[in-house]
Amino acid sequence: MPLIPLQIPPGVYRNGTDFESSNRWRDSNLVRWHKNSLRPVGGWDTRKASAAASVPRGLHAWVDNTNGSALALGTHNKLYYINASSTVSDITPSGLTAGDVNASVNVAYGGGFWNNGIYGITRPNSGIYQEATTWALDNFGQNLLACSSKDGKIYQWALNTSVLPTALTNAPVSNNSIVVTEERFVFALGAGGNPRKVQWCDREANTVWSPAATNEAGDFELVTTGQIMCGVRMRGTTLILTDTDAHLATYSGAPFVYGFERVGTACGVASRKAAVAIDQGAFWLGANGFFVFDGSVAKELPCDVHDLVFGNISNSQISKAYAVHNSEHSEIWWFYTSENSTENDKYVTYDYMEGHWAVGTIDRTAAVDRGVFDFPIWADASGNLYNHEYGFAHGTYTPYAESGSISLGNGDQIMKVTKLIPDERTQGDVKVSFKTRFHPNDTETTHGTYTLANPTAVRFSGRQIRLRVEGNKLADWRSGIMRIEADAGGER
Repeated sequence: MPLIPLQIPPGVYRNGTDFESSNRWRDSNLVRWHKNSLRPVGGWDTRKASAAASVPRGLHAWVDNTNGSALALGTHNKLYYINASSTVSDITPSGLTAGDVNASVNVAYGGGFWNNGIYGITRPNSGIYQEATTWALDNFGQNLLACSSKDGKIYQWALNTSVLPTALTNAPVSNNSIVVTEERFVFALGAGGNPRKVQWCDREANTVWSPAATNEAGDFELVTTGQIMCGVRMRGTTLILTDTDAHLATYSGAPFVYGFERVGTACGVASRKAAVAIDQGAFWLGANGFFVFDGSVAKELPCDVHDLVFGNISNSQISKAYAVHNSEHSEIWWFYTSENSTENDKYVTYDYMEGHWAVGTIDRTAAVDRGVFDFPIWADASGNLYNHEYGFAHGTYTPYAESGSISLGNGDQIMKVTKLIPDERTQGDVKVSFKTRFHPNDTETTHGTYTLANPTAVRFSGRQIRLRVEGNKLADWRSGIMRIEADAGGER
């Protein structure tokens, strides 16, 4: 009998109808593809249970002047410091204005700035959208800089757990966010309550904010109809994202100090934590698409799972969306809230080296990449911190991938499948099942589960099949191109 290879391209495709995802992977959880090999993502281990008393909405890792590893965590009403030994210190600034755990719509006539909302979020005509509170965290030297989107002040903390952070002297208040540029300026974004204003301190002097002939402090109001959401530091420049467009801030020196150029329109970021910069550029989640800035222009990123993500994302809680770089595997992860949830419970990943996507379920609300610490550190809504890409324990989740319809033969004859020939490295850690049907809209029949080790006798027939690959939760398994032995059985 002829052998039919089940050769499915890497990555999930979930746009359009079931038929449009034929011969592609259609669903997944906690798996990735590398050089056409399907494998599990790394597992996780608890780094610190109950590190925060509420939902983490910001994480930042940095190295102090003694080469020690430091981690800051912000919630809607607290700021914490966690040292390399995972000792937690509450460093909440005195008088911090508490924020909001969840996003909401506040009904009030005349509230907010004209046209400053996030496109695509449904709201009453007389209401304003109140986003979930997030933290912009960065370091200035070894000192921590922190700005809550609700409180708006820029706080500085000098790594002394007995002294709380204090508001940065002379800095503007009522800011939306902050970012420290590569040239060592602090950018206050939405400075002074102006949603379009960027204000910066003197170079290397974060208490000098009044422009003078003897310094490089200054400000600029972006030409935009939106409001500034966040900034990300890139190699040689700083990208500033509003909820409608993208602007590039380039250092030029005195007298203008910074020049600003709009590099993208209709490409606003969906939340203050939904953008991440890497060496190759910047990536972010918008209200109805993903975007990339490659150093010259911002453009929409073609997405194989667009319909799945944006058909299921909670627009009311989109301000909780969080992006993180997983540099070890060349991936960008976005955590987001699904439409039937009130907290982040789903994720989508993009492999920017191989150009494919994956989706899945996981409850993570904030994250940092490895580098300062040996492993990526991600947080859940209960305030727990986890080392990720650590072993292969995935909690209660099971890694899997499931295909769309695969036509057997030419699809016009019923095929009888009698043998499964695996391509699996660990011999016994991968199970597969098949769903068969005779016509596209028929009820499916499930066959298996079969453990992949040696060629396995199976017995089922159909015109189309769907393949489900499921791995042992504790194993670093690999699955390549399987083959089935099949013979034509006629047209009826």
